[in-house]
Amino acid sequence: MLPGGDAGQGIGQEAEVEIGRSVTTQGQPVLWLLTALISGRAEAWDAPMYWTVTYPLAILLAGVLGYRAPRRAWRWGLLVMLVQAPVLLLTSGSSLNLLPLGLVLFAILALPPIVAARFAAGRRMASGWREG
Repeated sequence: MLPGGDAGQGIGQEAEVEIGRSVTTQGQPVLWLLTALISGRAEAWDAPMYWTVTYPLAILLAGVLGYRAPRRAWRWGLLVMLVQAPVLLLTSGSSLNLLPLGLVLFAILALPPIVAARFAAGRRMASGWREG
């Protein structure tokens, strides 16, 4: 039996949140870097692959995390997008002039992942989920 849950429930909500944070803060930067590397672009979102593979994976990840840790599920959509901003800042080599615009764009791009996370959380709650 793991802390925060009983034998029938698996791990508890706090452990799910920590796992989600780790997966997001490590996985999304890797996806950004791989997309930029494979495409040869300085900024991943300049590559078609970002919009056809990386961004949909971010939405899917937010949905999975929303299902696994449904309390305050909106945070997963926001986190999966905003964690890419420091990577952009460190790898783009450009000045900070466009940073505010980039943050606004990341916030707008976070809307579909937020919706996915909240939808998945709603499905989990409707299935009789109770906090462990």
